[in-house]
Amino acid sequence: MPLDDHRDPIALLEHSNAGRLPDLVPVRHGRMLQSPFTFYRGAPVIMAHDLSGTPATGVSVQICGDAHLLNFGTFATPERSLIFDVNDFDETHVGPWEWDVKRLATSFVVAARSGSVSDAESVAAVHRCVAEYRTRMAALAAKPAFEVWHSRIDVDRVVAAAPDQHRQEVTDAVAKARRRTSMQALGKLTILRDGRRVIVEDPPVVVRATPEQIEQAHRLARRYTRTLAPDVRLLLDRYEVVDAALKVVGVGSVGTRCYVVLLAGRADLDPLFLQIKEAQQSALEPYAGRSRFRNQAQRVVVGQRIMQAASDAFLGWGRADDFDFYVRQLRDMKGAADVTDMSASFLTDYGRLCGATLANAHARSAEPSLLAGYLGLGAAFDDAIARFALAYADRTERDYEKFVGAVRAGRLAAAERS
Repeated sequence: MPLDDHRDPIALLEHSNAGRLPDLVPVRHGRMLQSPFTFYRGAPVIMAHDLSGTPATGVSVQICGDAHLLNFGTFATPERSLIFDVNDFDETHVGPWEWDVKRLATSFVVAARSGSVSDAESVAAVHRCVAEYRTRMAALAAKPAFEVWHSRIDVDRVVAAAPDQHRQEVTDAVAKARRRTSMQALGKLTILRDGRRVIVEDPPVVVRATPEQIEQAHRLARRYTRTLAPDVRLLLDRYEVVDAALKVVGVGSVGTRCYVVLLAGRADLDPLFLQIKEAQQSALEPYAGRSRFRNQAQRVVVGQRIMQAASDAFLGWGRADDFDFYVRQLRDMKGAADVTDMSASFLTDYGRLCGATLANAHARSAEPSLLAGYLGLGAAFDDAIARFALAYADRTERDYEKFVGAVRAGRLAAAERS
């Protein structure tokens, strides 16, 4: 694995903080301190730097850019079906397809080490993940382009195919995702105050927007509607903004501006929560080349629409007040796996699901037969990625220790509660 052993991961991380809200950078670091896995999730820039020095076939596709195992999950299609797909695109870019595979594979090892799963068991999950990616790509290579474009993983089929020992666990997770709607969020995120529905504060994670910021949210919403389909604009016209708050989300995204906006329809109990999120330059851009989009939010939205089998109807983008932003629903049956207590067998099954999903996503912007040809029919590719995942998990743990040391030495500030 030809990697640069002399690069400074802390310097790369500091550079990635440029342009973020200074008051929230310590919150970002506090979340990354929790474990090597949260560090891994919060620092895609470090791996992007490292991957740029590894061998690649030279075939570029639309990649996620941050394809770790928690950036896959369930969500509702515009037709209200529940599907499983890649679901985070802040770093999406055109780049080597291998980068997504390596980041996904490594995430299984790093996450497993945070629990009770051994390296041997996590490597078995990596093998299953990569083998499924390879075999799914070969299957897609035999299909017409129209079928490849519409390939999707319906959650009902995932439940039906789950092994007996995991079916109830999967069923419960799906049921939980189906409950994650704007109506549920209304009860969890808001209260009635003086007869008016408002978003509850929870500093520093959720902070009430000032009148000026609420007006900014209005301006952003008006700009963004220009990128929606006419029928979706008509639907959105039936809602009005009730309240807005600034909300810290994720790990890697902490420090970027993000609004949660509560809208209400004309009918009683008709809430809609939208998330307005700042988009910055992809962590991959210095290594994969400049994006063809001047607006970073357009890069995110177009990349998402290419890679996903179906995307949020309210997904759109805009630019206002000197920053690029995209909009999506805050909750729409979104669900993700709980990796904190995942058994070895469940991790392996989940690896298979993620591998198939990533193959579908890559095949939408590439010629599947070309990728299938590089992948081959045997397990040589699977073995190579497994070796990389183990080695890079070791490197991540070393980088994490350097990160912890930088916080202790005062080079980086970290919030205790994040």
